[in-house]
Amino acid sequence: MPERRSNPYELRNALALSIIPNIGDAMAKNLIGYCGGVDAIFKEKSTALAKIPGIGQIRAKAVKNFKDWDRVEREIDFIDRYDIKPLFYLDPAYPNRLKPHLDSPIILFKRGPADLNTSKMISIVGTRNATAYGKDFIQSLTPDLKSFKVTITSGLAHGIDSCAHKAALENELPTIAVLGHGLNTIYPAVNKKLAERIALGNGALLTEYFHDTPGNAENFPSRNRIVAGLCDALIVVESGFKGGSMITADIAHSYDKMVFAVPGGIRQNFSKGCNLLIKLNKAHLIENVGDLIYHLNWDATQIEPKEGEISIELTKDEQKIIELLAEGEIGVDTLYHACKFPMSQLSLILLDLEFKHLIQRLPGKQYRLKG
Repeated sequence: MPERRSNPYELRNALALSIIPNIGDAMAKNLIGYCGGVDAIFKEKSTALAKIPGIGQIRAKAVKNFKDWDRVEREIDFIDRYDIKPLFYLDPAYPNRLKPHLDSPIILFKRGPADLNTSKMISIVGTRNATAYGKDFIQSLTPDLKSFKVTITSGLAHGIDSCAHKAALENELPTIAVLGHGLNTIYPAVNKKLAERIALGNGALLTEYFHDTPGNAENFPSRNRIVAGLCDALIVVESGFKGGSMITADIAHSYDKMVFAVPGGIRQNFSKGCNLLIKLNKAHLIENVGDLIYHLNWDATQIEPKEGEISIELTKDEQKIIELLAEGEIGVDTLYHACKFPMSQLSLILLDLEFKHLIQRLPGKQYRLKG
């Protein structure tokens, strides 16, 4: 058994705080702020706790009368036995992208080595009934994400989630599986082997729930806020009008995250949600990695060329861009109006030209000829 952590009492109190009835994540942070730390909460008098804004007598009594220390000790034993990393809200390793949100979990449990604060994180979600169209999109996008060392986050569900995790593993990218239950089980059970590959590779399994918490239906909408909060951008690959993916997109939108949706046929059931997000301007249309590069301001020169892919031959559209840039440095908006290409098409052309080392992207989405 691994050695017990050097400060088990702080962990003990942090775990207790996360399961006290009627407290919740927002109130827990409020208590920490007013009391000056986790341990101080349990040392404070009930009358003083009751005076903290939002707490009152009922919540103060819930803190002082907390008795479920046996469950806390069982969780610490599980953490030590299975080398789980508990990430308290004040821990430096707690996800920086998730932390600012009022409803972010007070504590997370991580199994696996993945860094939750890498420079680029993308969440991919979608229907459990993934079609060939959605799967093909993920298979075509993920290899291009490898050049940018992206970490891919999803929810380990059937369908699009599983495809995203598997594509990440195939391309040797870290992937985070956010669970709606504790770490002593995997739901759906068919994904146990996939979960093991994630945890034993360079990814991680992540949850806010104690190890003995079952995968109850009400846990999964709560899980979705973690998927939304962890990322720089969320991609909805396929979704109907309703469902977990649309909930996750709404949460990401409320967090001011960039949301992308893969467009589809108007009569395709699992493209209706994506098309609606685009129609309501709640998501950017995404066709390829060029759309991520454009909107997230990634450096396109990081893309590693595939064998046999580079060519000095220019298409008619590429030649038009080169002719415009021959006149000097030009912004992408000016190019858009001059060329009359759809923005997604323009982004891809610019990406190809960068890939061919013919143009250079400058700060402020400006472009110029290279050399």
